[in-house]
Amino acid sequence: MSTTVLAATADSNPALNISIFLAFVVVTLGIVFYVNNRHAKKTAADFYTAGGGFSGTQNGFAIAGDYLSAASFLGIAGAIAINGYDGFLYSIGFLVAWLVALLLVAELMRNTGRFTMGDVLAFRMKQRPIRAAAATSTLAVSFFYLLAQMAGAGALVSLLLGISGAFAQGVVIAVVGVVMIAYVLIGGMRGTTWVQMIKAVLLITGALVMTIWALSLFGFNFSAIMQAAADGSPKGEGLFAPGQQYGKSLTSKIDFISLGIALVLGTAGLPHVLMRFYTVPTAKEARRSVEVAIWLIGLFYLFTLVIGFAAGALVGPEAINNAPGKVNSAAPLLAAALGGPVLLGIIAAIAFATILAVVAGLTITASASFAHDVYINVIKRGNVEDTEATQVRVARRTAIVIGIVAIVGGILAKDQNVAFLVALAFAVAASANLPTILYSLFWKRFNTTGGLYSIYGGLISTLVLIVFSPVVSGSETSIFPDGNFAWFPLANPGLVSIPLSFLLGVVGTYIGQKRHDGSKYAEMEVRSLTGAGIAKAEAH
Repeated sequence: MSTTVLAATADSNPALNISIFLAFVVVTLGIVFYVNNRHAKKTAADFYTAGGGFSGTQNGFAIAGDYLSAASFLGIAGAIAINGYDGFLYSIGFLVAWLVALLLVAELMRNTGRFTMGDVLAFRMKQRPIRAAAATSTLAVSFFYLLAQMAGAGALVSLLLGISGAFAQGVVIAVVGVVMIAYVLIGGMRGTTWVQMIKAVLLITGALVMTIWALSLFGFNFSAIMQAAADGSPKGEGLFAPGQQYGKSLTSKIDFISLGIALVLGTAGLPHVLMRFYTVPTAKEARRSVEVAIWLIGLFYLFTLVIGFAAGALVGPEAINNAPGKVNSAAPLLAAALGGPVLLGIIAAIAFATILAVVAGLTITASASFAHDVYINVIKRGNVEDTEATQVRVARRTAIVIGIVAIVGGILAKDQNVAFLVALAFAVAASANLPTILYSLFWKRFNTTGGLYSIYGGLISTLVLIVFSPVVSGSETSIFPDGNFAWFPLANPGLVSIPLSFLLGVVGTYIGQKRHDGSKYAEMEVRSLTGAGIAKAEAH
């Protein structure tokens, strides 16, 4: 079966595939342009958060579109096809993480902030240092997430065009970056949100079609698909047991625990997820957003379970590992096995849509953080004559720079597993952002020094451990396979960096200024729980 699949992929019609992709780009750019002209306000609130004009249901679809990235569609399906049970653990972590966001973050963030995570942290702390720290962390998380999406784009081009050259992948990564910048510059958050909603519908529908199609070949018997996957795998029945990817050694078991912690705690600290809570008018709608997103994301991950095992059964691990993009190619290869070049083109175009929507959301979040937190409040100290116009102008320029950086980084990381790269972004978010957010919302004594210690401590420790881990050097799958400067044994640093960040927040708080403004905390507590005063704050 694998020979047939590879032949179908090689014989696919590049013109058809590119036409489908271009059709999506043209249609969505048209929608973005229309939406932007329909809502002609050019304020910072409109550019960053669409003026809070989306309903909870709409925002829930957008969150799902933002969250269901290339890692979800490509990385997880491939991980399930190759490693079975251990691969599905990625999706469990990604889904369970939303409970943390729902219970601890969504409503409180919506009530306390306005545009960025820095707004929440700076509510009762010193503006300049804490906003600079929040922006630094936001940019770091966005960079890792962007690398994952760009790596997925590189894997897809090989299947779309039937070539595996580094130059061709680089060209497509550049095209993704250019279109991403266009979405942000033309439509801001409003246009980006519509792209994410459309993409969520397309992705879930595409996954549903593949799921039903694959099940129909096995008499709608999922057990038969699993058995066929086991029969075609060198791991046999072990595919259904833990330990194929994590558990072969003590180090891999510890790495699995580290990964799980990072996934579960990371979502509530992802800046582009946090920013989505400001696109709705009330905290109730923010809660509704998360509820809708949980249902959509959970449904999609059930589809990936079928898609992953079906890829293992119909395509085979050997064909997947030998294909351009390796494990990231499992879902497109399954599409080729099921529906030939036409379905391959459609699914690949949907995956491209996934990448475009996610990178647009990441870009607008990073550019908003730099313009609002760094430029206006740190560099200019709020002393800008036309603050609204300046913020939008700076954010647009920043988006261009971020796009260029993402293109270069994506080319360097094109051979990495996208699910794994996203897990690293989650580790940074869980280490640098979440401890500071929770301390700010729930700990009365927490102060600026504690915030700086937890953000910078979590960020630096995560980055250092990643740099000196097997991800970067020391193995064939490393970013630099010819070098070996890895001394940290774990691929995901969350097990060390997350507790360290919580600890540093406590240490910084107690060695910093002992006096703290209790009235400011009381005001923040009332606002976070009730929303009182938020309309007044947004008016300014």
